[in-house]
Amino acid sequence: MQDNWSRYLRMIIGGLAGTTLVGLYFGEPLYGLVVGLTIYLWLTLIQARRLHHWLTHPSATDEAPKSVGFWGSIFDNLHKLHQNHLRTQDRLRAQINRVQESTNAMRDGVIMTDSRGTMEWWNGSAEYLLGFRRNTDRGQYIHNLIRNPAFKSYFDSRDYREPLEIHSPARPHIHLQIQISLFGDDDRLIVAKDVTRLYQLEQMRRDFVGNVSHEMRTPLTVISGYLETLVDHSDELPPKWRRAIRTMAVQSSRMEALITDLILLSRIETGEQTVHDSLTDVDRLIQQICQDARALSGDKQHEFTVNVTDHRLLKGDESQLRSAFSNLVFNAVKYTPAGGHITISWTTNREGAHLSVKDTGIGIDPVHIPRLTERFYRADPSRHKDTGGTGLGLAIVKHVLLNHDGNLEIRSQIGDGSEFICHFPRERLVERAPEATADKR
Repeated sequence: MQDNWSRYLRMIIGGLAGTTLVGLYFGEPLYGLVVGLTIYLWLTLIQARRLHHWLTHPSATDEAPKSVGFWGSIFDNLHKLHQNHLRTQDRLRAQINRVQESTNAMRDGVIMTDSRGTMEWWNGSAEYLLGFRRNTDRGQYIHNLIRNPAFKSYFDSRDYREPLEIHSPARPHIHLQIQISLFGDDDRLIVAKDVTRLYQLEQMRRDFVGNVSHEMRTPLTVISGYLETLVDHSDELPPKWRRAIRTMAVQSSRMEALITDLILLSRIETGEQTVHDSLTDVDRLIQQICQDARALSGDKQHEFTVNVTDHRLLKGDESQLRSAFSNLVFNAVKYTPAGGHITISWTTNREGAHLSVKDTGIGIDPVHIPRLTERFYRADPSRHKDTGGTGLGLAIVKHVLLNHDGNLEIRSQIGDGSEFICHFPRERLVERAPEATADKR
């Protein structure tokens, strides 16, 4: 390029020198220089016009304009850049087409929107699952097409760690799982997965557990009643039957507790037991649960400490909250050795309210913590009769907290005891009425 420029520069200087000498021959060297510059400007304008025409009509010909010297080098280099650009463009277009074809082959719906929810692109499965129309819906807000308050809240929350499950707006019999990912300049990639089969299986399981629990309750109540009668009159029975009757009565009580928890969990999961957002006095509720826990402790003589630093009321269903809190406290009693210390705290901060149940018990291996809230999952596989429960307590706690916009945090180490913390959002705290506050004091 440098050699071409030097050669072109020498040609210009030589041409101007030639016209100047011709003008000098006629006695007007300045006129000769002006004529030379005029010719040079005219040639430059011609080359510039050819360049402009070529750049503005790139499809007219694939070949660069013919020229020599410096302008020929410019045309050739621009032609090479243009060819490289076309090849890159073809390669990128092929990749985009391949991505779109593979995405269209997916059974999951895929939608791309900007930060405000404007529809930019979606695949064929999204048209089927969500009822989008390619000819009319491009550029529309996705909130206008998926008219679901839960979806709008999920879209605007920017917290996409957990998926959202909704019914399809176009086909209500289809149950969808929505997962959103952020990319680019705060744009959204939305994936809609058909989980109807899983939803139906889960619903069948819930119905089965609920129905079987209800059906078992009546015969078990009859059996337990007769066993209680036999235990009350055990002195009249032969000695070899007394131990058997007492063991049967104990196991019957455990089965009743299991069925009671199953029914409660089924009602909470299916929404049969609706959440009544009344105002719950957590301080009074904790005191009542502690009284029951002391009775459950019995000869173990556990030491209980209650710390309540906030006396505001909690908006929520008192019966569900009682079930959740009592499960945590009673578990602490079961798994804490005799003479151990159990601390129950109710505190608040800018994030919300927190109930902590901390014990000095045997502790839990951290490997078990992620699965502790699963039904029937037990960190202690022995199912010892003295500590073994139904395996449903923490599952009930988890679902109760979900119904109250909360979550459960578990901290534990083997030998160092355990701490279970129920977190509630700040919006569920309600100030007491002035007269109630005065009475409390």
